[in-house]
Amino acid sequence: MDWKRLIQFVLTGTSWEQYAILLVRVSIGLFFAISGGNKLFVAGGTKPVYETLVKAKVPFPQQTAYFVSGVEFVGGSLVTVGFLSSPACAALMIDMIVATLTTAISTMPKGLSPLKWLDDFLYLPEVLYVLFFIWLICAGPGRFSVDYWLAGQLPR
Repeated sequence: MDWKRLIQFVLTGTSWEQYAILLVRVSIGLFFAISGGNKLFVAGGTKPVYETLVKAKVPFPQQTAYFVSGVEFVGGSLVTVGFLSSPACAALMIDMIVATLTTAISTMPKGLSPLKWLDDFLYLPEVLYVLFFIWLICAGPGRFSVDYWLAGQLPR
């Protein structure tokens, strides 16, 4: 057994980063595209969003429900194929930050110790989505994306 290679692998990982980016980008993109599509194109799909926005006292809940659903559908579709990935990730990240501040935090139990509150906060799916979007913005959409192909077509 080549111990040196094994130790290097354990300490530094692999060169498969592009596949990890592809997997995360397509998975999270499809999740948001399907979620937004179900809200927009299925009868009554925006009703739960509307009710949540009314409960959270968000202004213009009807228009906001369609806007948020559209951001999820369009942004998720763009992230899936890797086209305008960073702006799409930024829009979805803002969507998730607003969702966290307006609804997700209110579902957390009151009177928790700071450590338990942080534990529950970091367990929220919206927080995980924000972290994925930050990573995708910083790492870029990867080699297997429309953005990468377009960047290669630019004159040098």
